[in-house]
Amino acid sequence: MAVDTNKAQYESRPWLKFYLKEVSADTPLSEKSAVETFDDATDKWKDRPALIFYGRKISYGELRDHVDRFAAAMHDLGVKKGDRVALLLLNSPQFVIAYFGALKAGAVLTAISPVYVSPEIKHQIEDSGATTIICQDTLYENVERAEVKLDRVILANITDYLPWLKRFMGSSVLRAVYQKMAAQPAELFEREGFYQFKDLIKNYPPNPPKIEFNVMEDLVTLPYTGGTTGLPKGVMITHHNITASEDVASKFWGDVTQEGKETVLAYLPFYHIYGQAVLMLGGLTQGWTLVIFTTIDLDDLLNAMETYKATIFYSVAALYEYLRDYHRTDRVNWNRVKVLVSGADILLEDTAKGWEKRTGAKIHEGWGMTETTSVGIVNPYGKTKVGSFGVPLPNTVAGIADPNSTKFLPVGEIGELLVKGPQIAKGYWKNPEATKETFADIDGEIWLRTGDLCRMDEDGYFFFYDRKRDMIKHKGKIVFAREVEEVLAAHPQIKETGVIGVPDPEVGERVKAVVVLESEARGKLSELEIMKYCAEKLPDYKCPTIVEFRGEVPKTDVGKVSRRELREE
Repeated sequence: MAVDTNKAQYESRPWLKFYLKEVSADTPLSEKSAVETFDDATDKWKDRPALIFYGRKISYGELRDHVDRFAAAMHDLGVKKGDRVALLLLNSPQFVIAYFGALKAGAVLTAISPVYVSPEIKHQIEDSGATTIICQDTLYENVERAEVKLDRVILANITDYLPWLKRFMGSSVLRAVYQKMAAQPAELFEREGFYQFKDLIKNYPPNPPKIEFNVMEDLVTLPYTGGTTGLPKGVMITHHNITASEDVASKFWGDVTQEGKETVLAYLPFYHIYGQAVLMLGGLTQGWTLVIFTTIDLDDLLNAMETYKATIFYSVAALYEYLRDYHRTDRVNWNRVKVLVSGADILLEDTAKGWEKRTGAKIHEGWGMTETTSVGIVNPYGKTKVGSFGVPLPNTVAGIADPNSTKFLPVGEIGELLVKGPQIAKGYWKNPEATKETFADIDGEIWLRTGDLCRMDEDGYFFFYDRKRDMIKHKGKIVFAREVEEVLAAHPQIKETGVIGVPDPEVGERVKAVVVLESEARGKLSELEIMKYCAEKLPDYKCPTIVEFRGEVPKTDVGKVSRRELREE
């Protein structure tokens, strides 16, 4: 068989020379289950704070006790190995306890977004086959409206783990975020199959069942993704995927981060794979302290950075953009924070440069997907390239291929990003067709087709251009929405923007820019002036011919501009 020289260039891993000297190309991977890894951590750091929730500290020992009690309760209530359990919870100690407790009982977790409405909740519960839900009491109304059949409903109250002085504030905080939501009446618990979370912790001993796991095959979680075309699909993430992702991500930082010594702000939603795999699972298995936030408040985040001397900051591009211009950002000594990471969306060059100018600290941009258990490619420590989302992690290979085939392209060309590694999920739940299409068998190895159009430079750094579905075709020429957004974002009077293609029978698609102006520019900057600005920096075919001003652009749950919603409108 002829050697694919292009593929061989990627598999030679030219990026390895940029690793820290103590980081190996391939790191030994754990053969333990996620449950064993959690138990090891809670044994090792028993007295260290695991969670801090608005001032309430929970040690690893106390967390283990509550997890084991919850696992015993789930087992006694009839949850068996392989049963799917849905989580509809805000970031809270209950999320962590429910996650590991249900997992210890042998369950497979499927976390649902708290902003989902009833039809979305219904799809995820029915598609996953969940028979139990652990739900925030203030969010249960949407589950009731979904009219799904459930054997068990366990309701949690956000105030149960707040310090007593702050408990009276808990409900008002939630009402401010989730209007119309209220705690459920006491008579609800008279129904068969309804339980209170706090009662299960109180009434059961810390004697979890002994469950044997096949780490390569048994699932930990079924996060749902890919709702941009059709209904969201469940991604099958195994114990091996989870522990391997933790191994390769933690080893990548070398001696910069240390087990049992870091503190990280956990404001990213735990139901999302970024918050779940990187922050919650990754942080707790390394003995880190998680400072948990239920809702995002910039002042609270900045205060906590200083109060708890946070050493790691995982965030998203949108928040760095906000903080870059926020008047109180300087109250934090950002140079004391060991690692700042941006994920879940592409970090605009203007944001990265502006952040470093303001704070003196570098942001390490990274890339991952639900299908890669959130981790895959990150800028090496101290060796960031602005505009690049980095290099593949240990044990991981990435390459660029023809979007319509499995033929690899020469280095430097733009094509579809393909990734292989131990963190790549098993496939899509009950969807073999989509699995075969996305998880491609190339020469006997599984490569994930990401749908991202990227290129790799000679050093092995990867650069993002667009999602395949967001690419705009104008008179046969390709326009990358991200390139136009970069130009617009650099305009001092533009706050944020989203660019899409609008169908046009004469040219294929016209470029449309949805623009949010800075408050002082509203009513002063015209659509024509923005088009002229773009014409000075872009070829004619890339320039927006439609500009629409708005007060805000639609966002995904992690702050990414939702081009899908813009197109649907």
